[in-house]
Amino acid sequence: MRTGITASRRLIRILGAVAVGFGLLTLREGGGVLFGSEAARQAAGAYVPFVVWFNFLAGFAYVLAGVGLLARSRWAAHLALAIAAGTLAVFVAFGVHVASGGVYETRTVIAMTLRGGFWLVITVLAHRFLPRHAA
Repeated sequence: MRTGITASRRLIRILGAVAVGFGLLTLREGGGVLFGSEAARQAAGAYVPFVVWFNFLAGFAYVLAGVGLLARSRWAAHLALAIAAGTLAVFVAFGVHVASGGVYETRTVIAMTLRGGFWLVITVLAHRFLPRHAA
């Protein structure tokens, strides 16, 4: 039984560290497109501004959720759910943009799929393995 507890704590710790790293990378990349040089914007190709803004702002939430996971705080599971829901909502809006003939990069489809899946997995695992009451 002890091994299961240790394994779940290790998993949550790994997810927290990955979430923090993912958040910092998201802030760097999104910030580069939004606030960087014209060359950075051109390198991003046919990016969709509302998607980049959402992802950039969500980067702060990623870091916060990651810190919460590392601290084994239950609120991190709820924040992960909010991030997943927001990401999926923006992905739907992105789909409408594409269906309406808007320009986009294929890598945006891939990135949004990975982001949504990542946060859905974290949501499920955090709800399962984080303590339900204060320790």
